[in-house]
Amino acid sequence: MRVFSTLDEVAAAANTELGHSEWLEIDQDRVNLFADATDDHQWIHVDVERANAGPFGGPVAHGYMTLSLIPHFGNEVMTFDTPGAKLNYGLNKVRFPHPVKVGQRVRAHVRLDDVIDLPAGKQVNATYTVEIEGQAKPACVAETVVLLLP
Repeated sequence: MRVFSTLDEVAAAANTELGHSEWLEIDQDRVNLFADATDDHQWIHVDVERANAGPFGGPVAHGYMTLSLIPHFGNEVMTFDTPGAKLNYGLNKVRFPHPVKVGQRVRAHVRLDDVIDLPAGKQVNATYTVEIEGQAKPACVAETVVLLLP
């Protein structure tokens, strides 16, 4: 795990591959809990019997559920232990190239892309590529934006 203690350390790490998180198995309970939290109960996610006969041969995780795992994965790869607040500022681009079937394992590869000086602090842009074990295409590619306050 990479620990950044100062804003200068963060800036020096621009254009750096930070590594991978641990693998995480996506189980039906997690998918169901996400469906309950978001009121997205589409059958391809929660109706196992119907999903087994559907286009993916079984239930799949919500794309937004996969995206929501980025903080979990990020905490395994890097920590901003800088003095000020850390704010999720947004996302520049998100894509879901391949569905995650229930029972598969995923992990994230993290790249710190750029660090931009702003009057309020440092804007950190990072790319998370959520990989599916044994699958060539990723589940999610997201460009995240975090604002680090001094």
